[in-house]
Amino acid sequence: MYPLVVFLLLFLNWVVLSGNTHHGLGVVSCLIVAYLSHDLLYHDRTKGLKARLLEAWAFIRYLPWITWEVVKANLHVFKLAMTQKGFEEMSPRVVTFETYLKTDFAKFVLANSITLTPGTITMLIRGEVFHVHTMSQFLEDDLLTGAIERKVAEVFEPEVLKKK
Repeated sequence: MYPLVVFLLLFLNWVVLSGNTHHGLGVVSCLIVAYLSHDLLYHDRTKGLKARLLEAWAFIRYLPWITWEVVKANLHVFKLAMTQKGFEEMSPRVVTFETYLKTDFAKFVLANSITLTPGTITMLIRGEVFHVHTMSQFLEDDLLTGAIERKVAEVFEPEVLKKK
């Protein structure tokens, strides 16, 4: 069942992104990728359909939030690069923090969300400890508020938030 779901999701993306061309190649490609990766996408098969749909809805709500965070960080990095005050404010550093996220997938999403935000790059994850390069104190403070981590937990590990 899961390989079929993965195939359908991949093929839907193929059709949307490629338009009306090369559907045969899309079917072959999606079959291969679905076969090779279905267990990676759905390794936790104890969740039911309702839980998966709630997770998908929470992720859809996450997208506008992370987009706004990226816009804010873009403006800040633009200020750092284009103004004298920004140049003086720039102070690159490596920030280390410990996450309360438990699953590798949630940590993966957190790391990618951090790296997607301009001015920050996730350099290393060792167990629960993240090492992130930031360009300024503002970006470090924003990172250490834990807002991105909370939003990722709301989507992929809401049970962890209930325990806190």
